[in-house]
Amino acid sequence: MAGSNGKQKSARDMILSLGLIMIAAGVIYLFIPHDDHAPDIKRVDYRVELLTARRAASYPVAAPEGLPESWKATSVRFQGDKFDAWHLGFQDPDGEYVAVEQSTQKRSTFIDEASQGATATKTTEEIGGRTWTRYTGGRYDALVLQDTDGSTTVVTGTASFDRLTKLAGALKTA
Repeated sequence: MAGSNGKQKSARDMILSLGLIMIAAGVIYLFIPHDDHAPDIKRVDYRVELLTARRAASYPVAAPEGLPESWKATSVRFQGDKFDAWHLGFQDPDGEYVAVEQSTQKRSTFIDEASQGATATKTTEEIGGRTWTRYTGGRYDALVLQDTDGSTTVVTGTASFDRLTKLAGALKTA
């Protein structure tokens, strides 16, 4: 009898310990702040990089003019040593990602990398007097402009084609 009483005490002690641990975990969860919304993405100023890219690139570098303040520039880079690659990323008013990518890299390779696997459709759009081709099916959708100066411009991202079109329409090269 003495052996079974010890087993009952150890089982009861384990249950009590587990209960105390659960209560402590609940209290910690309640009092430690936790935030479930997406972090606020910092706005970047891309004017210096744009001037540098426009001086160094072998093609007219495009950047938007006249977009509302609700479009937040979030990333910028120019890589002269990598086919004069220009990147300017935005968060649109709906929180979606939209980017302008330009390069002199081989078109098929560049478009595949910029759109992350999208393929050309038969749909084209006249935007700003130029013909853009829609690409879909990759991680991003894209609008692609094959410039006559040897460069390719891709407006790509997770946003809708309406937003991609708005950004493409705002692009200026001077």
